[in-house]
Amino acid sequence: MAGIRLQPEDPDASQARPPTSSDLISDDDRSVAADSWSIKSDYGSTLDDEQRHADASEALSVANFRAASDYSSDKEEPDAEAVQSMLGFQSYWDAQYADELTNFREHGHAGEVWFGADVMEVVASWTKSLCGEFSQGHLSNHVDDSNCESVGQLEKEPFNWSVLDIGTGNGLLLQELAKQGFSDLTGTDYSEGAIDLARSLAHRDGFTNIKFLVDDILETKLDRKFQLLVDKGTLDAIGLHPDGPVKRIMYWDSVSSLVAPGGLLVITSCNSTKDELVQEVDAFNQRRNSPSQELGASGDQEVNRDPPLFRYVDHVRSYPTFMFGGSVGSRVATVAFQRN
Repeated sequence: MAGIRLQPEDPDASQARPPTSSDLISDDDRSVAADSWSIKSDYGSTLDDEQRHADASEALSVANFRAASDYSSDKEEPDAEAVQSMLGFQSYWDAQYADELTNFREHGHAGEVWFGADVMEVVASWTKSLCGEFSQGHLSNHVDDSNCESVGQLEKEPFNWSVLDIGTGNGLLLQELAKQGFSDLTGTDYSEGAIDLARSLAHRDGFTNIKFLVDDILETKLDRKFQLLVDKGTLDAIGLHPDGPVKRIMYWDSVSSLVAPGGLLVITSCNSTKDELVQEVDAFNQRRNSPSQELGASGDQEVNRDPPLFRYVDHVRSYPTFMFGGSVGSRVATVAFQRN
């Protein structure tokens, strides 16, 4: 169910210190490494970050967008401050991964596995099966004919798809995907400490082909498109920031620019149910079409609506469920969407 958070699986992992007030004040000063990292030369930068934030704020005020945690009908309206958390600040994660990197160097510990190793393994194996179904044509592709070339590439060589894990943390999900047969793997995180840890673990465990880059999904410098994008807990953390609703809009704008036409987006969340994620995607699709709808309402000319940018494909059905308040839910939701 929404709002339930899982404890980290590794009890031996050191706990991060709470952020100080100076940490929180400096949160908006994104990692210097994200601006100077080699991704600029590798992928280029085409986005105006200040304009992206302004566009998201304007869309929020016009569309009265609600965060996913507001969609559930089986709980009382949450206090805005109650859903904010230290986990929404970069300073928390910088401190967390600084401690975990030290712990790895001193004791060889991989650190915390958010949602647990079992969930991570389910996500990797289920994603492999889903991609296989697409490659064999068992799931229909609802994509414009103009995108047939990229869709054909997906169908012919599913495990050569380019894969991006946003908010990769220690990178262990990418290692699991590599075990499932994926080979073109990239992980990004806005915490330089996380990237250092992920690289160290991948090198130790023999996954030297995985690429790791410092990059903030909300202010991404990537201009490459990926055929599979995975998110395990990143949208959750973004939603816990005090500006969560605005940042979630920025998230969807960025994600839509990174998923190739016909490609898949797989989100794993412990703060949103499957239905809440689907509703959030519907809200994004509607917001994207809102300018044309306003033009059509004036009667000046006929409006040709764009098809929804993302459509729901499937979700993991094997997670344990429980009953609460007359509704059945699970502690974790993994949902797949296809980009048009």
